[in-house]
Amino acid sequence: QVEFSYPPLKPGEGHDSQSLPEEWKYLPFLALPDGAHNYQEDTVFFHLPPRSGDRTTVYGVSCYRQIEAKALKVRQADVTRETVQKSVCVLSQLPLYGLLQAKLQLITHAYFEEKDFSQISILKELYDHMNSSLGSTSLEGSQVYLGLSPRDLVLHFRHKVLILFKLILLEKKVLFYISPVNRLVGALMTVLSLFPGMIEHGLTDCSQYRPRKSLSEDAGSREGAPRLDGSLSLSAAHAPNLGVGDRKMAGNQSLEGQEANVPFSHSEKTCNGAQSANGAVQRLKVPSHASPASSESDWETLDPSILEESNLKGGERGNTAAEQAENLLGKDMGSESLPITVQPQANTGQTVLVPGLISGLEEDQHGMPLAIFTKGYLCLPYMALQQHHLLSDVTVRGFVAGATNILFRQQKHLSDAIVEIEDAQVQIHDPELRKILNPTTADLRFADYLVKHVTENRDDVFLDGTGWEGGDEWIRAQFSAYLHALLAAVLQPDNEKTLSDFGTAFVATWKNTHNYRVWNSNKHPALAEVNSSHPFQGQYSVSDVKLRLSHSVQNSERGKKIGNVMVSTSRNVVQTGKAVGQSVGGAFTSAKSAVSSWFSTFTQSTQSLGD
Repeated sequence: QVEFSYPPLKPGEGHDSQSLPEEWKYLPFLALPDGAHNYQEDTVFFHLPPRSGDRTTVYGVSCYRQIEAKALKVRQADVTRETVQKSVCVLSQLPLYGLLQAKLQLITHAYFEEKDFSQISILKELYDHMNSSLGSTSLEGSQVYLGLSPRDLVLHFRHKVLILFKLILLEKKVLFYISPVNRLVGALMTVLSLFPGMIEHGLTDCSQYRPRKSLSEDAGSREGAPRLDGSLSLSAAHAPNLGVGDRKMAGNQSLEGQEANVPFSHSEKTCNGAQSANGAVQRLKVPSHASPASSESDWETLDPSILEESNLKGGERGNTAAEQAENLLGKDMGSESLPITVQPQANTGQTVLVPGLISGLEEDQHGMPLAIFTKGYLCLPYMALQQHHLLSDVTVRGFVAGATNILFRQQKHLSDAIVEIEDAQVQIHDPELRKILNPTTADLRFADYLVKHVTENRDDVFLDGTGWEGGDEWIRAQFSAYLHALLAAVLQPDNEKTLSDFGTAFVATWKNTHNYRVWNSNKHPALAEVNSSHPFQGQYSVSDVKLRLSHSVQNSERGKKIGNVMVSTSRNVVQTGKAVGQSVGGAFTSAKSAVSSWFSTFTQSTQSLGD
């Protein structure tokens, strides 16, 4: 349960109020995750649905620690067990996961070092510090990716990183699984960071779900609940970007009676607004059709009438967006983008973002980020057991979710793929989907190119705009170039041969997704400057055969068994050879010579027979 929040979670209530807004009823179970008692400390990222009247996802970062009760200087009456477990949590409307985590870990450590949990002044200071130091400009540059390492992801998953990338492009139900939770959320968010602009602007609609309750109750609470904005408290009024508070929560059944302190952060929504020169926030009105919550059937497909209606009503806005894109092309775009093997064009940080007419997301001149996490496709870096019903909710179109509880993994029928992070395995249940995602030769070359640059020792080459070759920024640039090439290829006439390099079945399936339809409903002139072929297209060669064989051995069950047998057989032969060599000595060597001699004779006989 919530012990303390600053500012208060509900207007008009005290900082120590334990009541929660209905939309955030799962907050305690997210901030103090399943199995937390097994670890001395841990960190979790999670997403909360927006409060009534607001449209933006609330991003949560929680740091958990435990301490022996006897070590406390001041032992309060509610401390009845030998160990005290608390979480300090920040809620933000800016997706600065790693940056918030870095600051929060320091504060949580200091808070526990006080050994007196009534000393909450440090939490209020954290709130003030974050609001003064962080703003919407924090989303520009590389600090938004702090703590998310694509390099580590490629080292661990190797060629399968591209399969994960394509799985999410197809908007499938993908469940990540591992414990502890910090490894889970880190891997999941790193995969999302490979999509251009996704972390910065693509998750604003990714947690539109309703807590388990009746629809009539939901309608009543939506009418009566206040908006989440700067009027929540005096502190929030002059701190428009972020808020923090602390709370104490008792976990689920396994943690019953235990306590957790979680600081809370709240912020006025500025990431979806444009800021004028004088610093005033100008609200951008989100289209009414951006994320319909009307009928359940409306979640499944994008109704063409919505596109037509939006284009008719927003014709003037559409012209403005097109003009901005053309101006951008004239100013910022150079000659034709170079192939990925040379140097992908980097994001210079001067990209002009315009509100998407259909997606409601802020998009760049290429239409990035894609509207994947909209219209009922959820992104939940960590799911509590209490949210299990969301996996089968009819209003949830799909999800990319993380779990540490084995119950999620056991119910395979609720997901299309389970990603076992510990073993770097991607289990795709449907054979047809496995076939669709089977990488093409060009895809294998692309993945191998990444793996080699990350794993091999080579001279450090610093590339302007994308950092060290084989580094985090460089890897994100490769995926950005790959996606831009795919989008450009789709726009070309007579493109069957080009699209076959990306996978004919994959492209056909992708064209039926919501994100493709939204992207294709607008024009993106900047893609005319992008090379419209696969970055690694080319003639089939012997090295491609090796790549295909290696991929098959690593990913098929039969291949794994053969690989394991070969490894164990090789090990046994080596061990036996050593033993025999030591005891028999020259006999073993002469036996090998005899076999070699026989093989040579056999070869010569075969040749002469052929002659």
